[in-house]
Amino acid sequence: MALRRLNPAGRLRVNAAAPFMEHVIVPLVAGFRQRFPQIELELNTDNLIIDLLEKRTDIAIRIGALRNSTIHARLLGASRLRILASPDYIARYGTPQSVEELNHHSLLGFTQPESLNLWPLRHRQAERFAITPTLSASSGETLRQLALRGEGIAQLADFMTREDQREGRLVQLLAAETLDVRQPINAVYYRNAQLAARITCFLDYVSAHITDAQSL
Repeated sequence: MALRRLNPAGRLRVNAAAPFMEHVIVPLVAGFRQRFPQIELELNTDNLIIDLLEKRTDIAIRIGALRNSTIHARLLGASRLRILASPDYIARYGTPQSVEELNHHSLLGFTQPESLNLWPLRHRQAERFAITPTLSASSGETLRQLALRGEGIAQLADFMTREDQREGRLVQLLAAETLDVRQPINAVYYRNAQLAARITCFLDYVSAHITDAQSL
């Protein structure tokens, strides 16, 4: 047992929202496999809340507040939300100078849940601005791609747009009106003695690298 804890082996099935899988987990896979060569990763994406047992998943990583649950959760970090658009969109349609002016722009939002279309903007004594999307998608990564192609303005998290912002592909809008709202990112899983070492190794590795790189 001691040797197994030091050198965990076997399959570990990880499910995450597509943007988090692509922008955070995938870049860490090579290093994790080198460090723990006997753990066989199975990576799946799903943007909706899933049943771990039904989907045969060991760890699910979810973005946003968790519902009440009997399963174990570990907070991995939190990622700030910003209002972003591409330079091409701004060149064609201009920069909104107030929250109200967003109503005259192409807004990219989520098909569900509606709470994701409440943007963290100060507006008429409120701290949220409810948008009516001009174009909707079920995935944050789809919205990112649409924003990069100049299709509209989107609310996106730093973990998936940091490089875009750094390279100037996406530009923050209404910075003064934007509240410092951060989406929690949690890993949820059932306590399982057989999987405990694999789960702990994976979450420790991800957490350490997120902290080191400040990638959320």
